[in-house]
Amino acid sequence: MTAPVFVVDELASGPGGRFVLDGPEGRHAVTVKRLHAGEDVVLTDGRGSWAECVVLATEDKDRLVVQLDSVSEEPTPAPHLTVVQALPKGDRGEVAVETMTETGVDAIVPWHASRCITQWRGERGLKALAKWRATAREAGKQSRRVRFPEVADVMSTKQVGALLATADFAAVLHEDPSVGSEALATAQLPDVGTIVLVVGPEGGVSPDELALFAQAGAEPYRLGPSVLRTSTAGTAAAALLLGRTGRWS
Repeated sequence: MTAPVFVVDELASGPGGRFVLDGPEGRHAVTVKRLHAGEDVVLTDGRGSWAECVVLATEDKDRLVVQLDSVSEEPTPAPHLTVVQALPKGDRGEVAVETMTETGVDAIVPWHASRCITQWRGERGLKALAKWRATAREAGKQSRRVRFPEVADVMSTKQVGALLATADFAAVLHEDPSVGSEALATAQLPDVGTIVLVVGPEGGVSPDELALFAQAGAEPYRLGPSVLRTSTAGTAAAALLLGRTGRWS
């Protein structure tokens, strides 16, 4: 099994240096993972910097002393994959964020689509966004990533359109073959640059939204013969795109 991952603010020490992991991460390492001297761990800032470490000792219930064997920087992945995720009901948003993070998505954008039942307003919206970001962090650790996806502030349809206009390839998933006649599996994809994928709500992307996105250069595409829920469509599409672009090779 690969070494467990723990998150730090920054990796200040170089190879051979000692580092003390404390706070919630140190407590998790000592009391939950029950790590002992001689075991391997990975420390990361979640932004691509990471270090292979060996546990030297534990102190109390929340301090893990490690030695950094090597410090590395993961290259920025290309092409960069962003998924615009319409707000699902209940906890399905966290499910979508968790599985997309595990799959390898680079950025996730919450979207207030016109047909969303869920609305992020005021304090409730801030709490929901914080949950998405915490989910991305924990899923990044669980899946042994060292570069976690950025979860952006919630966007309006107009803001999503502006984002799509900057992409090297932009697509809107659509379940109706008469609307999205081309399969995502056969779309021409860039080797570098950015890909932005839009996943609509359970009620679908509205005609007005489709029109605005088309003006920004994002055409509708079919994912497959079955209709997926909004909380799973982004993960399935991301797996397809990451495989086709060679990032899974």
